[in-house]
Amino acid sequence: MEVLKISSKSNPNSVAGAIAGLVKESNKAEMQAIGAGALNQAVKAVAIARGFVAPAGVDLICIPAFAEVEVEGEQRTGMKLIIESRK
Repeated sequence: MEVLKISSKSNPNSVAGAIAGLVKESNKAEMQAIGAGALNQAVKAVAIARGFVAPAGVDLICIPAFAEVEVEGEQRTGMKLIIESRK
């Protein structure tokens, strides 16, 4: 499964469109965010994506978890958000 990597500069509307597309395709999407700004953009994207899929009768749930990520050869702790559809 493709993992969407979110930064503090990510556009929430664009990320929401990607989430909606992945959820329609495979009922699941996964995002990784490192830092408060990136996590903020990711959560906004989930809220917007819920609005995109709601007219089709789909509800999204978000499961947060920690993730160990390697950035420039250094281990960092980030957040992983798993998005699943619930009908």
